[in-house]
Amino acid sequence: MEIDSIKLAKKLSNYSKVVMIVSKGYFIESKKDDYVGFNDIKLETISFKSNLGPSIIINARQIVQKYGIKNVIFFGASELKSLYFSFLGLDINLIVRHGTTKSRPKKDWFHRLIYSDVNYHVSICKHLENNVNYIIPFGQTTEAKLIYSSFEFNKPSHIRQEKLTLLHVGRIADAKGQIDAIKACKVLVDNNIDFVFNIVGGYDEPYKDEFTKFYNSCEYKDKINLVGFTNDVQSYIQKSDIFLFPSLGEGLSNAFLEAMTNNLVCFSYDNTSFPELKDIGLYFKMIENKNIDMLKNNLLEVVQNLELEKEKSLPNNNLISELFSVKKEMNSYMEILK
Repeated sequence: MEIDSIKLAKKLSNYSKVVMIVSKGYFIESKKDDYVGFNDIKLETISFKSNLGPSIIINARQIVQKYGIKNVIFFGASELKSLYFSFLGLDINLIVRHGTTKSRPKKDWFHRLIYSDVNYHVSICKHLENNVNYIIPFGQTTEAKLIYSSFEFNKPSHIRQEKLTLLHVGRIADAKGQIDAIKACKVLVDNNIDFVFNIVGGYDEPYKDEFTKFYNSCEYKDKINLVGFTNDVQSYIQKSDIFLFPSLGEGLSNAFLEAMTNNLVCFSYDNTSFPELKDIGLYFKMIENKNIDMLKNNLLEVVQNLELEKEKSLPNNNLISELFSVKKEMNSYMEILK
């Protein structure tokens, strides 16, 4: 969500003045060199340490008035209650952008109140749009919009490696698929297929001990390379043959799309946004949820027919370039911004 907000701010700054209002002392503020000053983007910070805190309400209102802000795109929902009171009496076009699946309905009287002033709920895939319609209360004039997030398309490039190279990109967190992916690689070991599996992404701290315990017990952990966080994901994509991504909790993974544009053979579970990607015509292997045996069998079959599978994946690039272009995303936002 944090990286997505930075990317969207930079894209919108080509069309409008942008102020980033971020949580003081957290990730987005630490990455300010990536966006502050880009097309004159401004940075303001607020301490979000308490729900409905007076300082949040007052400071957010002062920032909006200071810059004469008319459009607010809010990532997430946890502090929307504070922003409701911040914006009382102001002419604000409030857009809530949804990038993750929510589990608990929020349709009690209080949530109906704080969501009543939302003008648009923007979802980044059909799965999330359905989730928002089920979970979130809509005001009398609130509209739902589906806007696919775009990303920078690099010319497909593959740097051949000495051995089969697999990749996973994402936070090492519960349900993100790293453990199932590692378990699936056992079929390669059993069939004497040499490989390296690069796992790119930092730890979700509450999950670190559980993952580390599993990793240390893995008999082929020498083939699993824990890269950690990096800004150079593209170089790992270029060196890879297969993107192994059996996640149980995605909104819409940019890394998955980037892997497909670079002609990696991609694997997912059958959940969240992945059936939607199938429906729009993208080619990848979608496996029954949590069926590691099926994942193993399909992985072995792909490895044994890798060049044919890569050939089947070639049309993905043109299709993604069309559906997830910057121009298409920005045109969609321009339709709802004042």
